[in-house]
Amino acid sequence: MADILMDQEQIKQVIPHRDPFLLIDEIVDMEVGVKVHARKYIKEDDFWFKGHFPGYPVTPGVLMIEMMAQAGAVCLLSKPEFKGKIGLFGGIDKAKFRRQVVPGDVLDFEVEIIKIRGPVGTGKCLATVDGEKAVSCEITFIVADGDKQ
Repeated sequence: MADILMDQEQIKQVIPHRDPFLLIDEIVDMEVGVKVHARKYIKEDDFWFKGHFPGYPVTPGVLMIEMMAQAGAVCLLSKPEFKGKIGLFGGIDKAKFRRQVVPGDVLDFEVEIIKIRGPVGTGKCLATVDGEKAVSCEITFIVADGDKQ
C-alpha cells in the first residue's frame, strides 16, 4: 500500500466537511491546485447502506460525485490564496456510472483541475476500483468565502 500524503485530520484542516459528511479517507498524492489522487475505503457500516439498499448495498452515485468534489476541493483549497475558503458546486456534466461500488471496495479518485478563471473552475474526475472505471464526470466549482452564516 502506498504512503499517504494526508489523513482525515489533515484533510479537515483544508475543507470544512465533518462526520458524517467527510467522505474521503486520505490523499495519496497531490500537485496543489493541479491534480489529486484521493481514496475512500467502502465499509459495510457506511451510513448510506442502511437505506441504499437493505440487503443489496450499493454506494449512491451522487455520493461518489461528492467524494470526487471533496478531493478536488482539497487540491484547490490547499493553495495559499484559497486558505479558509470553501468549494461549492456550480454544475455537474458528463456523469457516467460504470460499475456498482459495494462494501469492501476501495475507491480511488483522480481529479484534475482543467480550467480556472477567477473563483470559477472545472475539474475532470474519475473514480476507479482496482483500476476499473466506476464513475466519471466534470465538476464546475465556485470558490467562496467560508464565513457565510
